[in-house]
Amino acid sequence: MDEHRDDTRWAPVRDWHTAVNGRDLTAARAVVDPSVRIGGPKGSARGVEVLLDWIRGSGIRLVPVAWHDVDDERVVVEQDATWPDRADSGPDEAPRRTATLFEVRHGLVTAVLRYDEGVDTALEAARRTR
Repeated sequence: MDEHRDDTRWAPVRDWHTAVNGRDLTAARAVVDPSVRIGGPKGSARGVEVLLDWIRGSGIRLVPVAWHDVDDERVVVEQDATWPDRADSGPDEAPRRTATLFEVRHGLVTAVLRYDEGVDTALEAARRTR
C-alpha cells in the first residue's frame, strides 16, 4: 500500500479495509464513528448500522492501490473492487478501479464516500466539501 502503510493518521482506514474485506462486523463497528456518513453509487445514508448492513450484503472486496492525501483528516484511496461472492460477478471477474474519500476524526472513520468514476472525481468532491 505504498508510503501510507506506516502513516498513523490513516490506520483507521487500513483497519476499515481489513474489516470490510474480512466481513468482520465487530472490527468495522470499532473503527467507525456511530454516525458515519456512507455514500456511493446507490445513494447516501448515515450510521454504523447502515455500514454493517452494507458489509453483510455487498460482497465487495476492496484492495487499496494508491493513496492521495487531501488534508490531515481526509484521504482518497484508489482501490480495485471485486465482488467474488455475488452470483452476477464471480471470482474470475476483473477488478474495477474505484476511489473512496475517507474522513477520519479522533481516530475513527467519519465518512466513506465511494466514487466509481475514479480518483479525479473523488478528489474534486473533496475540494468542494472543505
